[in-house]
Amino acid sequence: MSRREIREQIFKLLFRAEFYKQEELSEQLQLFFEELDNREDKDAIYIQDKFEQILAHLTEIDGMINKVAQGWKTSRMGKVDLTLIRLAVYEMKYEEEVPIGVAINEAVELAKSYGSDDSASFVNGILAKLV
Repeated sequence: MSRREIREQIFKLLFRAEFYKQEELSEQLQLFFEELDNREDKDAIYIQDKFEQILAHLTEIDGMINKVAQGWKTSRMGKVDLTLIRLAVYEMKYEEEVPIGVAINEAVELAKSYGSDDSASFVNGILAKLV
């Protein structure tokens, strides 16, 4: 899988997590990988590790988002937009090998594919405030 495909799968997994309780996530993780086609073990390990790292930092990530999102707390954001912003914030703040511009651009591109008409500009605006 390419980096872009891996990032998209992490987004899908994080999005899925929005609808389940913490104790249900291991089962959802297993189901996710059963449904995932054309994956190598190294990709699955990377996806799972990054997913777990993002969840481990979720309180801090949401705090950063809430600080800059004037009038839009995480509790009010659409699930797609919020998931993309969380993924990008994690990459921007916790992964040195991912350039900030790449993290933002990838989130915006995914927003164009999965979000509403306004998602790309909303995601870009929030992420730009975190730079």
